[in-house]
Amino acid sequence: MLSIARSELIQIFRNRLVLVSGFVMPAAVSAFFIRQHELFASVASIGYIAAIVLFTVGAFGFYTTAVTTLASRRQNLFLKRLRSTAAGDAGILVGLLLPLSVIALTQVVVILTVLGAVAGLPGNIALLATAVLATVIMMLGLGLATAGLTNSPEHAQVTTLPVTLGVIGVASWVGITGTERFTLLKRLLPGGSATELVVNAWNGGAAVTGSLLLLAPTLAWVAIAGVLASRLFQWEPRR
Repeated sequence: MLSIARSELIQIFRNRLVLVSGFVMPAAVSAFFIRQHELFASVASIGYIAAIVLFTVGAFGFYTTAVTTLASRRQNLFLKRLRSTAAGDAGILVGLLLPLSVIALTQVVVILTVLGAVAGLPGNIALLATAVLATVIMMLGLGLATAGLTNSPEHAQVTTLPVTLGVIGVASWVGITGTERFTLLKRLLPGGSATELVVNAWNGGAAVTGSLLLLAPTLAWVAIAGVLASRLFQWEPRR
């Protein structure tokens, strides 16, 4: 597993397209939000900016790159060759996705740290960390499920759009308008409860117990994505 992860990390830093689209662009967008935090705070709150930053990295960076990577490794038969080694299926997937996960989490931590230094520290760091981890796990599950529907790296540009635009849209909707109206709908949509949890953790004032209940919809999406991935993911090239 670790040898696969090490090899994958080397491939990531050799692929300029992946570096730019998966890591540089989300970081640049996040930097823009941080730079203009006073303007956006007049519309919503700093917690909203934190949520948008999280989903920008999670969707445009981590999720899209994960789907593209898995589709590419399947198309060039690398996945098939790995299955002929001593590594199990779970170890192969962990090895391939571990570098992306670590990079994404590092990006989020660094960007949110900068946001905290510029705009003020979050009210509950532990709750924020829980929200970040749950969101990354959700995007990982959705990535595995989407990879099952993706024929090639080029096709990933199409198959990832619904989830990418969807979670960013939901995060913006919830972050700006709150959950006083359409509460159940907003919380059940992917990214909705996670956005509310990030806003609560950053802005403070919400009960920890009530906020932790917001993890349930996010974890439910993790379970749904896991079921879809187990049914849709293929190791052989898709026709």
